[in-house]
Amino acid sequence: MKYTNPIIPGFYPDPSICKYKDIYYMVHSTFQYFPGVTLFESKDLINWTQIGHVLTRESQLPLEKAGRSGGIYAPTIRCHNGRFYMVTTNVSAFGNFYVWTDDIYGEWSEPVIVDQDGIDPSLYFEDNICYFMSNGTDEEGHSGIIQCEIDIETGKKLTPGRCIWKGTGGRYLEAPHLYKINGEYYILAAEGGTEYGHFIICAKGKTPYGPFIDAPNNPILTNRNLGGYEIQGCGHGDLIEDESGNWWMVHLAFRQIGLWNMFHITGRETCLVPVEFSEDGWLLVGEQGTTPIEVETDRLPDNLHQDKRKLYTIENTSPGIEWCFLRAPDMKKYNFTGDTIELTATSKKLSDEYGSPTFTCIRQCEMVGKVSCLVALEEQEAGITLYMDNMHHYDFFIKKTKEGTLIQKRICIGDIAYIQESIPIENRDIAEVTLSIRMTPTNYFFEALYKDKIYDFGKNQTRYLSTEVAEGFTGVMIGLYAQSDEEDCVKPAIFKDFVYDLSYSSGE
Repeated sequence: MKYTNPIIPGFYPDPSICKYKDIYYMVHSTFQYFPGVTLFESKDLINWTQIGHVLTRESQLPLEKAGRSGGIYAPTIRCHNGRFYMVTTNVSAFGNFYVWTDDIYGEWSEPVIVDQDGIDPSLYFEDNICYFMSNGTDEEGHSGIIQCEIDIETGKKLTPGRCIWKGTGGRYLEAPHLYKINGEYYILAAEGGTEYGHFIICAKGKTPYGPFIDAPNNPILTNRNLGGYEIQGCGHGDLIEDESGNWWMVHLAFRQIGLWNMFHITGRETCLVPVEFSEDGWLLVGEQGTTPIEVETDRLPDNLHQDKRKLYTIENTSPGIEWCFLRAPDMKKYNFTGDTIELTATSKKLSDEYGSPTFTCIRQCEMVGKVSCLVALEEQEAGITLYMDNMHHYDFFIKKTKEGTLIQKRICIGDIAYIQESIPIENRDIAEVTLSIRMTPTNYFFEALYKDKIYDFGKNQTRYLSTEVAEGFTGVMIGLYAQSDEEDCVKPAIFKDFVYDLSYSSGE
């Protein structure tokens, strides 16, 4: 059968995977967004359903000091003796920690801190020993992949951290994982930075501490030399064995907005490629060490169909699943009623570096589509935002002022923030306007519908919300928001008839 990459499109970076019984589970980084660490499940590796988040309480996820691309970095998920563990780093709070659960559909434990530096932590279990590794520096000052043994009940280090591998010399050695396959220990990592030069490397040894010998075919996976190719930035992978004994790798990558247009807006996404072994036991990954858009394989049944979601509405989504928030939201300002979302504005702004504006969002997961929503407003400001971070967002909204009611479009690109378009409408107590944004790979097109009249608000280039412009590690989010110039509002803005339609397509 054939499937297409990415298998999970949109801002779902740093994938880690495990299997329990016949179900696969996957987690991703979430940075400054709450809840934290997205959690997916699948029975076939190509169709994935989000079942929630791992970090759902403020005690697990303090984000008050998380600026753009702060907060939660690369997680790893593992299952040992029926118990699930998720280990990650909160770079804005207490560093490396893990949580656990005996019920993957239930609550996870409070954080267990591990006193080892670095990021991208991982766990490996063998013979009642839990090995903890991260990229960082050991007690003697050696930098690289650092490993120690920990008491999995308390997180206490049982051995000093020890540098077990320094990689192959590429910059930003990260994302280490350890596996035992056919009696040998494989260590997987990424180098090159999570950009166009990203790649995955491998080494193997006879013990969990090595010594490790570099794979002769390193990097074992990269698209860095594929100019004019949509999928770029392949790196940060994790291995999994399926029910039939086949091996696979999930990894992050991103898609350019055009073959020769080197910008990406949907963030780092999750891809899947098959893995084989050479005669001497080295990993052979993907299509001659690259990740194609379309993968043809006999490992999956011919009658298996890859279903990609095409429609998001208020009715078929849920807060804490698809909808997430910035940092530490005040949930008293939110009301999800089944067919509407009510947001009560505060003076916290989308452009604030810290704090939590009244803002809820889902991921832009394809470059083509259309978003529309009816917004009803009695005071201050509310609308739709295309949000990369606090310094890069396009806001399309209704504004109530002392002089009257306006439909406006605001452009925020770095240090430049201004009202690009403003159209006055009838100054009723309640303003009801349908706001629409049509998406193409290179432009966003804005329209407002008020009392059967369409107002054209023009277009803006997608590239100015791209990672290449904004930097950071996230992707564009489709947000609904309400904010006030002064004190907190009393009356909520009401959003209904929200539709994010990925099947919508028309020319520019």
